[in-house]
Amino acid sequence: MFVFGNFIMALAHIVDIGLTVYMWMIIIRAVISWVNPDPYNPIVAFLYRATEPVLYYVRRWLPLGGLGIDLSPMIVIFAIIFLQSFLVKSMLQLALYFK
Repeated sequence: MFVFGNFIMALAHIVDIGLTVYMWMIIIRAVISWVNPDPYNPIVAFLYRATEPVLYYVRRWLPLGGLGIDLSPMIVIFAIIFLQSFLVKSMLQLALYFK
């Protein structure tokens, strides 16, 4: 069963890295949006394509659209931190159980 434990541990680390990278993408997108970026820049276009589906989903459920402040990046970052604290740590504890 140690192989299954190692698999879960490796999967937990990959999920953690993926969540961290996505969090940094959202942070960079939020900072870039303050300076009116060139939408034809490939990096800016990639950041918008990668983060907009999640941010749009959060914006749809937020009743703060008329205030002029976009809180969706902050909410998504809090959700990522929650997933890192709950999901990844639970996967690591499960992996230790199977070792």
